[in-house]
Amino acid sequence: MENRRLGNSDLSVSRMGLGCMSLGKNPEKAQPIIEAALDEGINYFDTADLYFFGENEQIVGKALKAVRDKVVIATKAGNRWDDVEDGWRWDPSKDYIKEAAKRSLKRLGTDYIDLFQLHGGTIDDASEETIEAFEELKQEGIIRYYGISSIRPNVIKRFSDSSHIVSVMMQYSLLDRRPEEVFPLLKEKNISVVTRGPVAKGLLSEKMLEKASAKMEEQGYLDYSYRELQDVLGTIHDKLASGRSMNEIALQYILSHEEVSAVVPGASSVEQVRENAKAAKADPLTSEERQFLKDITKDSVYEQHRI
Repeated sequence: MENRRLGNSDLSVSRMGLGCMSLGKNPEKAQPIIEAALDEGINYFDTADLYFFGENEQIVGKALKAVRDKVVIATKAGNRWDDVEDGWRWDPSKDYIKEAAKRSLKRLGTDYIDLFQLHGGTIDDASEETIEAFEELKQEGIIRYYGISSIRPNVIKRFSDSSHIVSVMMQYSLLDRRPEEVFPLLKEKNISVVTRGPVAKGLLSEKMLEKASAKMEEQGYLDYSYRELQDVLGTIHDKLASGRSMNEIALQYILSHEEVSAVVPGASSVEQVRENAKAAKADPLTSEERQFLKDITKDSVYEQHRI
């Protein structure tokens, strides 16, 4: 598996990581999936304290303990659930972010977190306080680097201008090309893009519209009507899928952007890990294939969170 550098850090991450939320909270089920990922050359594992209220971090940390010095562990904080009876609340305060990092450290069973990410954020947050927390955590050796997980242009711009983030995690796929508008800014700042949701809820998998929910059939997906989904997915399949799987097309489109360091799909089975890894290791898209995909999909932008 090819590795790529994460921003201006010294972290070298596999071009495909493993989104760990889909592992669930059963260690016996998760262990072989993580082992399969390691076998495929994956070294980047992304979790969050919110996933099953800390249980996912415990599973990931235990499964990677024997190879800790060979992997990059990323986790997230900001969604506070320790003082809420049912659910969670947003808390990007300095005190909480620092406390959350220490709790994650303990659950992961490690001495440091490679990449610590703010799990959301709004333009109304006291970002200076949050950044102070990240910087102090770096100085204390609890985290090596930090980033944000956000799709909001105004939040991304604020952190790229005012902090030392090395990455931004965003939902990104052929059916959701909105992140592309911030790529030039991130490239200029030498901040990497890490992507989630590459197969758009399964629409870009081999099952395509078989994965469409009743709500999707009625309301479509993002700014695509169901009829438009039928047309665009059918066209991609007819034009390119004779030589490539839909999964391969989906992942290779994302990886064709130099701003992207890693695509991070989830996997709930060993077979899914193998399939995703095969797609990530496939031949890159040709310039003609890439242009065709850009031409038939929507070059959308975020309508909110701009100021």
